[in-house]
Amino acid sequence: MNEIIYRTHNCGELCKKDIGKNVVLSGWIQKLRNLGSITFIDLRDYFGITQLILSKKLKKKNPELGKEFIIKISGIVGERVSKNYKIYTGEIEVFVSQLEILNYSTKPPFLIEDQTDGDEVSRMKYRYLDIRRNPIKNNLKLRHKISLEIRNFLSKNGFLEIETPILINHTPEGARSFVVPSRIHSRKFYSLPQSPQLFKQLLMIGGIDRYFQIVKCFRDEDARSDRQIEFTQIDCEMVFVNVNDILSFFENFIKHIFKEVKNIQLEPFKRISYSDAIKMYGTDTPDIQIDIKFLELKDFFFKRNSFFLKKKEFTMGVSIPNRSHYTCEKINFIIEQIKQKELEIETIFWLKYFPDKTFFSSMNSFMNNEEDLVKYFKANPGDLLFIFYGIKTEKKHKLNQLRLEIIHCLNLIEKRKKTLKPLWIIDFPLLEWNENIQKYKPFHHPFTNPKKEDVHFLEHFPENVRSQSYDLIINGVEIGGGSIRIHNKNIQNLILKHLGLSTKEIQSQFGFFINAFEYGVPPHGGIAFGLDRLISILEGKENIKEFIAFPKNNSGKDLMINAPYFLEKNKLKELNLLL
Repeated sequence: MNEIIYRTHNCGELCKKDIGKNVVLSGWIQKLRNLGSITFIDLRDYFGITQLILSKKLKKKNPELGKEFIIKISGIVGERVSKNYKIYTGEIEVFVSQLEILNYSTKPPFLIEDQTDGDEVSRMKYRYLDIRRNPIKNNLKLRHKISLEIRNFLSKNGFLEIETPILINHTPEGARSFVVPSRIHSRKFYSLPQSPQLFKQLLMIGGIDRYFQIVKCFRDEDARSDRQIEFTQIDCEMVFVNVNDILSFFENFIKHIFKEVKNIQLEPFKRISYSDAIKMYGTDTPDIQIDIKFLELKDFFFKRNSFFLKKKEFTMGVSIPNRSHYTCEKINFIIEQIKQKELEIETIFWLKYFPDKTFFSSMNSFMNNEEDLVKYFKANPGDLLFIFYGIKTEKKHKLNQLRLEIIHCLNLIEKRKKTLKPLWIIDFPLLEWNENIQKYKPFHHPFTNPKKEDVHFLEHFPENVRSQSYDLIINGVEIGGGSIRIHNKNIQNLILKHLGLSTKEIQSQFGFFINAFEYGVPPHGGIAFGLDRLISILEGKENIKEFIAFPKNNSGKDLMINAPYFLEKNKLKELNLLL
């Protein structure tokens, strides 16, 4: 019995050296161009496109041919007259001698081309068609390449890949968890993991030296362009390490990924504390591609007895490099743009520090210490200084909005997109007070170790305690985060009690974990990176859905399979969910 041969070559590999060969190709019809005597077909498969030539006679035998039909052809490779050097197969074409339609296609809901006319809703509803397009297909190839590079790098550095459970007990970790009803155990529920946090710590207690996992995690929260309700995490943990050990190792890890995958050489990662990030940028996820940061000025004016400014609760300044040549009209336009954003700034002053070290300022009527001011700013000749006063202390978070508006007004957005600036944010608060529930909440999670020098605050002044934690920020996007974990049972219990948990609740929710502390917990720490975000940063894109094979929309719905959906009554009854 003769076996069916669907192809001798793929649609992306034939070139000039193959001229004269008899070949068999199979794929989808990308385009048809009927010129009367002959018909040109672009045949597409996973690997690329090959141009076919059909005689009038052969086309007449197959009059119904259309886009996205799947065909198998036999023919001879010839040299292409009108060459297309943009594709690998652009110097050849195949003269078709036989054609077989393997499957038919209705008209697609959008163009299956690099530049499609499909909107996001259509593309998600027919995602299997969207995957045929090069942009999505290439994104999935990139995802595979990165995942492979991650596995190779970590494996070579002594990490063991271990799978942790998906069906677990609910534990409070900050976000809402998805729950799964149990049919066998009536009215009991599993929870889907927000992260493998406790299991990877238990692996360290179990004597594993270095663990990693590329793992699915689930959070029942609002989706958006850079967040999905199910997402993929690069999860890592190590024993006998300190903060510097982890930051140094994973800086090299990220540098390796960027270099191997995209040939991008990253500069050394800066490290700044959480408190400094808030002071300078108004956010703990600052984009530092453009060197614009705020400086508190209240002390400066107070010491110089500038009554008009020192009486204000909060006075901030910012130095803009190489902008002293701006006209007063342009500066006033920028100020008006900023005021329209309702950032609760009373007044904005400015000062030009010219290259010849002279000054011109909107504060001339009451300012006589410009030289001291530029020294305090550490400004360079040619800089333009802005001073914002009247910002309320509790509104410091608006500084980030102000900074982004300044960047926008100065037309620095395009420049910002050309560089990659990684940054470690360290020393986050351990706990924060939540007024709504009148309880402390963990800033990250309740298993983060406090800084050694702050432990004495823990019992009576927990809000003053900093943690041994860190986040990696690249261009204003949080790529990953982690901490040194608690390995002291007393500290762990105290933190859980600060969260308002009783001894009984601690035992009920975390008993299995707390019991493990009786058997020797090594100092350990780890980090987790968002794979979807990491890939999007590598490609310079913002929408992580473009790098996920079958993503949810911003409402957490899968438009293709129409999930989530209702369960029938008999299924609800089986799960003991009927009221």
